[in-house]
Amino acid sequence: MKKLLIANRGEIALRIMRSAKEMGIATVAVFSEADRRSPHVQFADEAICIGSAPAASSYLSVENILEACKAAGADAVHPGYGFLSENASFAKKVQEAGLIFVGPSPESIEMMGNKLEAKSAARKQGVPLVPGTASAISGIEEALEVAREIGFPLLIKAAAGGGGKGMRIVEDINEVEEQMRLAISEATSAFGDGSVFIERYVSAPRHIEIQVLADTHGNAVYLFERECSIQRRHQKVIEEAPSAVVTPEIRKAMGRCAIALCKACSYIGAGTVEFIFDEDHRFYFLEMNTRLQVEHPVTEMITGIDLVKEQLKIARGEALSFSQESLSINGHSLELRVYAEDPANGFLPDIGRLRNYRLPQGPGVRVDGGYEEGMDIPINYDPLIAKLIVHGNSREEAIARMIRAIGEYRISGVQTTLDFGDFVMRHPAFTSGNFDTHFVKNYFGPLNSQSNGGNESLVSSFISYDLINRNLKNTKCQNGSSDLRSEWVRKRKNS
Repeated sequence: MKKLLIANRGEIALRIMRSAKEMGIATVAVFSEADRRSPHVQFADEAICIGSAPAASSYLSVENILEACKAAGADAVHPGYGFLSENASFAKKVQEAGLIFVGPSPESIEMMGNKLEAKSAARKQGVPLVPGTASAISGIEEALEVAREIGFPLLIKAAAGGGGKGMRIVEDINEVEEQMRLAISEATSAFGDGSVFIERYVSAPRHIEIQVLADTHGNAVYLFERECSIQRRHQKVIEEAPSAVVTPEIRKAMGRCAIALCKACSYIGAGTVEFIFDEDHRFYFLEMNTRLQVEHPVTEMITGIDLVKEQLKIARGEALSFSQESLSINGHSLELRVYAEDPANGFLPDIGRLRNYRLPQGPGVRVDGGYEEGMDIPINYDPLIAKLIVHGNSREEAIARMIRAIGEYRISGVQTTLDFGDFVMRHPAFTSGNFDTHFVKNYFGPLNSQSNGGNESLVSSFISYDLINRNLKNTKCQNGSSDLRSEWVRKRKNS
């Protein structure tokens, strides 16, 4: 592997390039017309425009990416996450072009990409599953029969997708028919496949996932767990490693299940096995992500393993240089996804120019970013600006470090999730470890009266901040700065 093309953009493209360069591998960036000024384009050894701003014309265009590989003389492709990273057809076409695909085989991607096939593989390996159907539901009558057998509440889920699309919670028998039709319609629209299945709804779940690595020599290891329960719209915002509630015994059991699934689908490379964790500390298989995860840095921070380098080594045929026994957990790590979103308005995406952009620094702080001051946040892609990652000797130290780093981070021009992250870090439910995937609904809202354990002044100040920023978005603060976030921070600290 001498020249690597990264079939992605932004922070993940830049992050992959850094590891590749340390390994002496030349890098090729691809970019849409909207990303011409992006840091990943400037950082790469060479860069090729692959189309106009819409993802369908650029980052999702298999033909354009393969043409770029040919033009650059690349011999390998790293898909990053999102876009084509879990597209089995893309992986197959990369291999058919005589290139190395940095990831699992097309067969593994296809098998684990369908939730029903993945559940079937898990069942054969004895991995715990939430009670539910083993195959797609064919009609309303069958759905009603299954619902009566499983009981309520239950969950209708798309077989071919994720991200909360095609997912419906059903509270009683009278809702089944309508929710089935809505789930099928949404799944068809989002994935081109209307297949759905039904399973029991775990009412207070935590989202725990296991990072795995497997090479072509039959070796497979798990790099412990990540807690990903702070979510909005079924998508993660804050992650940490390790989880505050997973015991060494449960960790080992989950790790063994994850490795069993790797063996079941002849998995190669980096992947993540996701589990639902209930209030009685029972875990159930959810799905497998056949790619590098957004939140991989927290695993890197607690293990000292560069997951991208391991992906590249595995892709060029090297065996893992470490064993399960040699891995250990060092301290605690947290990640906040810094989105261009408005938390006070339902986390709606925001667009605009980064007028002020200053990164936090200091011990134990890492920022994986893809933007610079003066750049515009485009409407065409996911609104992720950067990932703020911290590491500490303990969970308490990591939380304190995250609060400090958030306080140092300066962004103006767009609304972001920074202050939401601060809210979470200070909330008793989070600091105690007693939370689940309903954290936003139960405590934030942001109008929920229970926010911050009943601290209504904090919620009031958040709302005030939002109103001030909306009405005075282009007005300078008293100190001459346009960073209105700092005004809100001062209000919050005095409340």
